[in-house]
Amino acid sequence: METDPPASHPARHGASGGDGTDPGLDGLAQVANKIRDAMESVIEGKPAVVRLALTVLLAEGHLLIEDVPGVGKTMLAKALARSVDCSVRRVQFTPDLLPSDITGVSAYNQELREFEFKPGPVFANIVVGDEINRASPKTQSALLECMEERQVTVDGTTYSLEPPFMVISTQNPVEMEGTYPLPEAQRDRFTARISMGYPDPAAELEMLENHGEASPLDRLSPVAHAADVRGLIEVVRRQHVSAGVRQYAIDLVAATRAHPELRLGASPRATLHLVRAARAYAALDERDYVLPDDVQDLAVPVLAHRLLPSAEAQMDRRRPEQVVADLVNRLPVPSPGK
Repeated sequence: METDPPASHPARHGASGGDGTDPGLDGLAQVANKIRDAMESVIEGKPAVVRLALTVLLAEGHLLIEDVPGVGKTMLAKALARSVDCSVRRVQFTPDLLPSDITGVSAYNQELREFEFKPGPVFANIVVGDEINRASPKTQSALLECMEERQVTVDGTTYSLEPPFMVISTQNPVEMEGTYPLPEAQRDRFTARISMGYPDPAAELEMLENHGEASPLDRLSPVAHAADVRGLIEVVRRQHVSAGVRQYAIDLVAATRAHPELRLGASPRATLHLVRAARAYAALDERDYVLPDDVQDLAVPVLAHRLLPSAEAQMDRRRPEQVVADLVNRLPVPSPGK
């Protein structure tokens, strides 16, 4: 259901973006459409997946892409990274990867006779972590501080990460050989989890034609700059969220904590991520206010990966995605104007 826009909500223009200019919602749509078109030239037949990836970028979040091998998880991450002219680093997670291989290390410089910090791949605007669940939990935990606090602490010294900062990680299903389940604290830091799914026959045929001679990634040129993304993020931060929609998000998250089929509900961080993502989702529709529909559309990708089903639910093969979908259908939405 939809609610009417509030009688008084922030104007479309006002605060400055990251580069000193304010693109407004019109400018956001133009830049976002360019990024979307660039990504869809590589990822055929997955517009909803591309939109969700853009939503997470503008919500200052991190994206977890989970699916079986060969469906384009890494291709999606690379397509988003190459569509924006910013620093990008890729990390292939393996069982022997160490935390210092991600964050960096202090090495002794014999010429200067002192230790100097050698930054790791996490010092980039977009960090692509491929097959994150093939590394040990100890190595996975190296991302915890940077994902939440946008900083890295090495040998007692804290280094800030330049915005925009986004981690895009791929993982194979946990049941596959040689994988480790992500700890709850790690999963909770990802704003959303998506599955690519198999393409339909028409999209797969188009893929064969476009990927036959060379990868479309080789032809993909940046269509936006890091400063553009910083400006878009400022626009998203100003999106109006009414009291009724905020309470609806809280009620939805709170319902997961009391659900009998879940032994671990969503955290307060999940509520924050849900509202942030809803702001970005609304902005992509060129609206400066959030609707309950935005919260409903994002509830499964934002909440499901944070939940742990009970033993009974596992025996009944009830997945957290189904529980969240049931809650969305059951909970009353706020009345128009609230």
